[in-house]
Amino acid sequence: MSVAKILFSKKIQRIHCRKTLVALSICWLGLSGCQSLTGNRSAETRTLEGPPPANQPVSFNETAAYEEDEESGIRATTESSTNRVVSFMTGREPLNKAKAKELYLEGDRVFRSAAGLPRDQAKKKYEEAAKLFIRCGQAHPGSAIEQDALLMTGESYFFADRLTDAEDAFAKLQKEHPRNQHNDRAAARLFEISQYWIETEKAGNSTWMPLNFFDPARPFIDADGHAIRVLDNIRYNDPTGVLSDDATMAAGVEKMRQEKYQDADDFFTDLRQTFPDSEHQFNAHIMGLRCKLLIYAGPSYSGVMLDEADKLLSQTRKRFPDRMSDAKLSEELARIGAEIDFKKAEKLENRAAYRKRRSEYGAARVYYREILEKHPSTPFADKAREALAQMDGKPDVPGRPLDWVADLFPTERRSKPLILSNDAALSR
Repeated sequence: MSVAKILFSKKIQRIHCRKTLVALSICWLGLSGCQSLTGNRSAETRTLEGPPPANQPVSFNETAAYEEDEESGIRATTESSTNRVVSFMTGREPLNKAKAKELYLEGDRVFRSAAGLPRDQAKKKYEEAAKLFIRCGQAHPGSAIEQDALLMTGESYFFADRLTDAEDAFAKLQKEHPRNQHNDRAAARLFEISQYWIETEKAGNSTWMPLNFFDPARPFIDADGHAIRVLDNIRYNDPTGVLSDDATMAAGVEKMRQEKYQDADDFFTDLRQTFPDSEHQFNAHIMGLRCKLLIYAGPSYSGVMLDEADKLLSQTRKRFPDRMSDAKLSEELARIGAEIDFKKAEKLENRAAYRKRRSEYGAARVYYREILEKHPSTPFADKAREALAQMDGKPDVPGRPLDWVADLFPTERRSKPLILSNDAALSR
């Protein structure tokens, strides 16, 4: 028999073996009752309980659609073995929906039991509940129950006075589940945490050591900066939320307290443009005016901030005419307007004096006349009149010094050639 025939017969045998194995596999799967990989989702109602800002428990009902029951068969067995190996290697809870439900219910029971205990004992209970909720989320990631577990993890750490861990849990909830149903509640907790850190910094209770090694309620370093970051995340993660404008205003006020006026002005500008219906609009206008005047560096620098402040002042008066009836507010706006007028005149006078020192009297006259036209009520108007009287009759542009010396030297311009005209005269 030739080599080609031998190879062809072996190939036929391998094909028959594959067909036999496929047939046996199908029969075995049929006898074992393999289930479909798709199924209807079942909805069940559950009750979550977590203390609100007043530290009193509150109950609310939620309905979440969970996935189908556990699968069976070769695929389910393989996935279960893989999950166990991954869990052993990473130290995380293995994927198991039924286990996730059990852990959630256990965590909820521990969370409720902490409400009536003394403070020190309650903290330990809340920490225990947080660990159970973390395991619950790991057991069924990407699901509705994981969203609830992340929320309750943050709540548990919040009442255990572990605010940095609580902030991490709420931030993870908003980042991994941007459209979750707990956004408003998570944002409220994050806002409280940021305000606590800001108040702690304002109280000046920090020790000589800038690093925090022992207090889990505060960040490791820079509590102020962490508070601003949390407020910023509230704005970006849920820009249409009920606390987005409050977070923007709080961040601007804190930046102003830190004397970072440019950052504060950015926050106030964002609030005016992004949240036109916010209750903080008037305050954002007033605080923005103050920031722009504080950013202005003086007559030797750019006057852009003065122009923006003047425009914002006019906008404030037009948008809030009802506030002008308040004597204090009206007086405050009038004082801001006078300050803007004074600084603009001061800048013009500084430019005019510079031109006058260089004997560029034409340019100086322009600036002095602008002072008289636009800022006649400022003290610089009198100075402008005196300066204009002194420059009367002086040339607009100064002459070149030692002109006769310059004329002794040839210029670079070439002379025109001599041309013989019709009357026999030479001309250039």
